[in-house]
Amino acid sequence: MSPFLHQRPLHTPSSDPYELSPRSRHQKPAASLLSRGPALLLLLLSLLIIVGVLFPYLQSPISLLSFNSRSSDPKWRGYTLHDAAAYVAKNNTLIVCAVSEAYLPFLNNWLISIARQKQQDKVLVIAEDYATLYKVNERWPGHAVLVPPALEAAAAHKFGSQGFFNFTARRPRHLLQILELGYNVMYNDVDMVWLADPFSYLKGEHDVYFMDDMAYVKPLNHSHDLPPPGKKGRTYICSCMIYLRPTTGAKLLMKKWIDELQDQPWSRAKKANDQPAFNWALNKTSGQVDVYLLPQNAFPTGGLYFKNKTWVQETKGMHVIIHNNYIIGFEKKIKRFRDYGLWLVDDHASESPLGKL
Repeated sequence: MSPFLHQRPLHTPSSDPYELSPRSRHQKPAASLLSRGPALLLLLLSLLIIVGVLFPYLQSPISLLSFNSRSSDPKWRGYTLHDAAAYVAKNNTLIVCAVSEAYLPFLNNWLISIARQKQQDKVLVIAEDYATLYKVNERWPGHAVLVPPALEAAAAHKFGSQGFFNFTARRPRHLLQILELGYNVMYNDVDMVWLADPFSYLKGEHDVYFMDDMAYVKPLNHSHDLPPPGKKGRTYICSCMIYLRPTTGAKLLMKKWIDELQDQPWSRAKKANDQPAFNWALNKTSGQVDVYLLPQNAFPTGGLYFKNKTWVQETKGMHVIIHNNYIIGFEKKIKRFRDYGLWLVDDHASESPLGKL
């Protein structure tokens, strides 16, 4: 991780090195000090000019070192979501992920799988820190944007932490902004791999499409309606793969999701994440939003795909997007992907728009 992201702010000493000492019997008369007045004024004026020039950079999330580096092009700081969406969207559609620096290897793996379906040009990376913004745009200009404020990068990747909650809780705001701009948007977490093109599965003209996160096996011809609530009084839909059209219903759902997250903040006692709030939002807007549950055989949860070998064999050739969930930890996720031949960056990094990171 780039060291400048965690530099402490620069501080000037509290005492002035040019401060005059109290009078003493060795001090020169006051008249001699007055004679040096013009020189002192010039020195103070020079210091004020220097501080005025440096102050904006000392206040920014990145330091002067990052500002001067080739990869940290300052133009990307003024690059807005409006600009990025207009540049990246194809057929009025975006594929979006939200990534902090710790997730860059997973981003690259996900991108390789999307590139194999020839859909990579629609991808917009919402960078949650400046290191990610600059790294992606250095290698793939225009395909990353940061929606202020930037998050503290190190905290974002630990599941169950307040940093993880802050990271995931921004998701509905990002998606609502994109909908307000008039785009269709597919959101993916980057611990996913595409085995086929998902767009052909988005049947009809529904507001919202999503996948179930339950691991029990459904019949191949299962209903595409919102499932009934579970034991906790809510459904268990995955918030990690969502497709939205810019409709009134989709916007209503995102607004309700934001409200639910505000009503269920993170605490040490209740280490919340964004998914329960998404499900409460779905349940509380039922009948107001036109929803579509994607087929399980094409969009299985990790608790099914990685743990039920019989089902995997029975549905072989039907799988579209694989989600590496039901497991916690970067190394464990990578090992599992490797075990199933889904960790593509080792041998196929050249297929990614980012190349080898």
